[in-house]
Amino acid sequence: MCTLAKFAGKSFRWSLKTAPLWSNWTFFLLSRPPPLPSHSMTSPLLLYANRRDLRLVDASRERANASVVVGGLEDAAAVDYVFSRGLIYWSDVSEEAIKRTALDRAGGGGGAVHTVVPGLASPDGLACDWLAAKLYWTDSETNRIEVSELDGSLRKVLFWQELDQPRAIALDPARGFMYWTDWGEIPKIERAGMDGTNRSVIVERDIYWPNGLTLDYEQLKLYWADAKHSFIHRCHLDGTNREVVVRGELPHPFALTLFEDTLFWTDWTTHSIHSCSKHDGARQRVVHSDIFSPMDIHVFSAKRQTQMSTPCSLNNGGCSHLCLLSPDTPFYRCACPTGVQLLRDDKTCRDGATRVLLLARRTDLRRISLDTPDFTAIILQVDDIRHAIAIDYDPVDGYIYWTDDDVKAIRRSLLDGGDAQFVVTSQVNHPDGIAVDWIARNLYWTDTGTDRIEVTRLNGTMRKILVSEDLDEPRAIVLDPVAGYMYWTDWGEVPKIERADLDGTERLVLVNTSLGWPNGLALDYDERKIYWGDAKTDMIEVMNMDGTSRRVLVEDKLPHIFGFTLLGDFIYWTDWQRRSIERVHKHTAEREVIIEQLPDLMGLKAAYVPGWANPWRWPWTTSWPSSSGWTRTCAASRAATCQVPAGRVGV
Repeated sequence: MCTLAKFAGKSFRWSLKTAPLWSNWTFFLLSRPPPLPSHSMTSPLLLYANRRDLRLVDASRERANASVVVGGLEDAAAVDYVFSRGLIYWSDVSEEAIKRTALDRAGGGGGAVHTVVPGLASPDGLACDWLAAKLYWTDSETNRIEVSELDGSLRKVLFWQELDQPRAIALDPARGFMYWTDWGEIPKIERAGMDGTNRSVIVERDIYWPNGLTLDYEQLKLYWADAKHSFIHRCHLDGTNREVVVRGELPHPFALTLFEDTLFWTDWTTHSIHSCSKHDGARQRVVHSDIFSPMDIHVFSAKRQTQMSTPCSLNNGGCSHLCLLSPDTPFYRCACPTGVQLLRDDKTCRDGATRVLLLARRTDLRRISLDTPDFTAIILQVDDIRHAIAIDYDPVDGYIYWTDDDVKAIRRSLLDGGDAQFVVTSQVNHPDGIAVDWIARNLYWTDTGTDRIEVTRLNGTMRKILVSEDLDEPRAIVLDPVAGYMYWTDWGEVPKIERADLDGTERLVLVNTSLGWPNGLALDYDERKIYWGDAKTDMIEVMNMDGTSRRVLVEDKLPHIFGFTLLGDFIYWTDWQRRSIERVHKHTAEREVIIEQLPDLMGLKAAYVPGWANPWRWPWTTSWPSSSGWTRTCAASRAATCQVPAGRVGV
């Protein structure tokens, strides 16, 4: 059964068919009634982004009205489609996301709009792999090129180095190659395998603002438009045999597409869609005019997405996660989501990252895998973060804990941002440092407003004040549950680093000289050392846990350390002025920038994730008995003691 629909005078039929390349997948295919042969050669439908909507227009009718496929958009920039599935994708720069809709049976975009990739910065370019069912995009703010499944899952960073302002992206799935433009300080066009291999620069001279990019799959040509030089050029797919198609006479060409012998492009100055012969630029004409803000454009036709079998078509190529097409034999490669390692069989991905860096920014939380070299920050989907400061992790239950001094609370969520909860909400003034006792299942924090150190169970019950005297500006706090100690910094008028038993007793000043603003503190359990970062002296120092053998580890280019953590051989810290996350090897003092140009950085925590991780020191989980009808808050000190909650008297 078919339903007839019309797009700007063109009839289409939706017919229910089973895709020949993917067994057990049934979906609607958009098919055109056979037109006259001469008509089909010159009259495709053009799909274009118009910032506030997506539209389809008949290329053969100069004054045809464009049909709105999706309206009410914020800032649609790039657009693409998967013809065989009736799916249209677009990037919205204002909403920092990639979205999609399904064409309905009437041929319109009446389907629901879904966000498939959230948390982007500036998604400029977008391309669909219609054969292996993948989504590729560029981000000109993070300077990355990424890939995911068509539903946005299994997101992976392919390129993150030597990118300046990546924009247009085009795919050649039949040959396993991808192409993109970069209009940064060193403008160029690059090519690489769709699996992230075989990267090379193919055009780098006489190029300035390479905006539009399209491929001629039959003639094996690459076309691009340069908005600064006002031309359209072409070359072979390897960058050789460059030729002029349209000389420097175009006002401001932006996006470019091709159908048979005709090129089509959008122009920002004329607010129009133009066309010409792909061979010599002849027969130029205005296809569609008076466009609000013409952005990306594609010929909407099955002829642009020829179907064929690929190595990924059968059983996902044997891959546990991503199957990416490749130009090299066996013409595919298995890949893993961002931050996850591929096992030695080259087919199977680990269950997840084994080492993570958890980051608190003022208004969001992020997770960075330390297993892979791209150090991509994934934003956790947690609402209503006002002013996060410190962060810690419980490896037993998998919860992240953080302080927020704007809502005056301590909160927690799972590693993926799920199950977000408020833990402590009352009598909190300026919660600053936070630390999890993963053995006794307690939560410690400093409060620079009340000048106290407090403890509670991990669920917020059985709260107790541990230290309330001689505190000025308590900040960082770290625990050694095995030895039964807690350590904290105080950046008040008399800066110091102190130690006490986990129950608050046996308090001892370890350092009170040559300190300024000791913001960060970290423990090396294996080597029994304490590291700290000082934002006033601009140094990272280290000493034994008993306060002896103090020495400077780093004293150069540390303008304002804040967050501070240690994992394995590396110390990690955030810097407010440099807007960066860096790490230093604790023995060699060699430094490396993890993330740069990221504002509002606060606390951070590096941690092993149980499961695939090195067990580290997680065998101690103690179940404490209840007494007198209530559960005590127990501190796993050298001789475990149980604290009576505030306002209660123990028996």
